[in-house]
Amino acid sequence: MFWNQIKTVFLLASLSALLFLIGYWLGGQTGILFAFIVSLLINFGAYFYSDKLVLKMYKAVPLDKSKYSYVYDMVQELSENAKIPMPKLWYVPNPMANAFATGRNPSHASVAVTQGILDVLDEHELRGVLAHELSHVKNRDILVATVAATIATSIAYLADIIRWGFIFGSGRDRDKSGGWGAIIAAMFMPLAAAMIQLAISRSREYLADESGAKISHDPLALASALEKLQFNAKLQKLRPKSNAQTSMSSIFIVNPFSGNGFISLFSTHPPMEKRIERLRKMSGH
Repeated sequence: MFWNQIKTVFLLASLSALLFLIGYWLGGQTGILFAFIVSLLINFGAYFYSDKLVLKMYKAVPLDKSKYSYVYDMVQELSENAKIPMPKLWYVPNPMANAFATGRNPSHASVAVTQGILDVLDEHELRGVLAHELSHVKNRDILVATVAATIATSIAYLADIIRWGFIFGSGRDRDKSGGWGAIIAAMFMPLAAAMIQLAISRSREYLADESGAKISHDPLALASALEKLQFNAKLQKLRPKSNAQTSMSSIFIVNPFSGNGFISLFSTHPPMEKRIERLRKMSGH
């Protein structure tokens, strides 16, 4: 757990370093400040309102307490173990077996489960999944993701400024800005920032697996759940209906739209086999 925290700090520092480096290529503080303020405003809105948007996007409704009282009991127990307030529980009428947590902090958190996950998992496995989602809340992963997105978005804005300045600037301006070095940096730095941002997401998933297993005192339950969810995702073979769904895929416990091979480098989630292997090692198996 400690290593994953250190890794997140290192990756955020790397993102910040990229921001300062591309600022150097731009050659001025005004552009840096403008890009940072704009991206901060965008991500400020996402931080406060993304939970409402994603719940609406997937047509979530409050989870029926009379029908799913056992889910409420599990979440109440796990919340007490994690020492966080009881989150709001939501139901997503979707056959996709998945779950997600959202909300800007533990006091404004929501956990949603799909019809698919209620059908596929037994109570033992569902408890492991809920512990994972509560760990995202406890670890304030929404805040971490927002900080990473703010820096990455700033880098993208600065890269655009450099590219357009290079295209429309005079030969003298091009020499002053570093010429082709600047345009190459503007092309590759946003990609590097996106890769680091994805690495942060994968690191937080590992952390949520580990801390979730400790909250539930049962790492094998989550390992078993992940195996079933991975199998279900392969059966479903889902495709995102919109760019918004793709952008929100990182919040699920299992990425419903993930690929293999080279595509996995751009995944928001670690390889499922590694997640399961780590959980089994925690249990001594």
